[in-house]
Amino acid sequence: MSLDRTLDVPPFDREGTLRGAPPDSRGAPQEPHRFDWRVNVVLFAATVVSVFLAGAMFGLPGAPVVELPRGWSGFGAFLASGWRFALPLLAILLAHEFGHYFAARWHRVPASLPYFVPLPMLGFGTLGAIIAMPARIRSRNALLDIGASGPLAGMVVALPVIAIGLRLSPVLEVAGPGIQEGQSILYLLMKYWFVGPIPSGYDVFLHPTAFAGWAGFLITMINLIPFGQLDGGHIAYALFRDRHHAMARWVRSSLLGLFLYNLIVFVGPVVAGNSTLGLGEALNNSVFWLLWFGLLFLLARLSGGVEHPPTEPGPLSPVRRKVAWGTLVLFVLLFMPTPLSTY
Repeated sequence: MSLDRTLDVPPFDREGTLRGAPPDSRGAPQEPHRFDWRVNVVLFAATVVSVFLAGAMFGLPGAPVVELPRGWSGFGAFLASGWRFALPLLAILLAHEFGHYFAARWHRVPASLPYFVPLPMLGFGTLGAIIAMPARIRSRNALLDIGASGPLAGMVVALPVIAIGLRLSPVLEVAGPGIQEGQSILYLLMKYWFVGPIPSGYDVFLHPTAFAGWAGFLITMINLIPFGQLDGGHIAYALFRDRHHAMARWVRSSLLGLFLYNLIVFVGPVVAGNSTLGLGEALNNSVFWLLWFGLLFLLARLSGGVEHPPTEPGPLSPVRRKVAWGTLVLFVLLFMPTPLSTY
């Protein structure tokens, strides 16, 4: 994910051209910005530990670990056991973030190294990362390249990761309580291709590497939401320009609709007495999109509003227009109405 935090709007002349913009499509080198790389290193190191811990706690499929071993040697061995999940997920995240970074450097846009966000003992062990770009992205072409490069680079790694992981995942009978990962069109197609038809009452019990690939799908989907400073917001603005502002408001409101949909699916049967879930479990299955509705509101406040920062009004190249549409189609293929649920 890339975040453009500049608050000043670049002046345009009467012809709509950015004053002082050079003919080079990549723009002139901008004033260098200093970033303290030591912060990036510390955050990344903490994220590595956190993700390995998450992988170790997942344990074997169907048998999550809930207690940490005592002693440094025991804890170190326990932490190392999470490599089957941690290494592929970190590879996906690094490819994603450095896709943004190198695209920004190519277009001579000042950009920080990725700021990874560790999340110990929760979820996948991380919330991903943010790259700060304190200067405006001048052209639509540059905006598209920087926005799309991260998700596409991440998918280059995520696709073989999930393919290998699915090959290692057993198909077992579904019995008793468990966790159901979200189903997207692309994920269902890959399950059918690499696992084959699954009998009724059975499902794929994900190997940790498959779960890492699925997590990469989920993270890419979230980043491709066409809103604000998310990658999907950059792509949609490069494609639609100011028409994207109305789209962004609609997208954020639609997350409440997804929350209500999941309430009907999970809480409705509990209220009617037709579900084995408790009310708390049903609410937990429904709350994902409500949380993201709040996070998008916070993101809009931090980045100056729903409207995307402007670029100069030049055309988007034909190849990049196809890439933009392709990444929006990718969002549809990765979309999960219910990302994670218990049963």
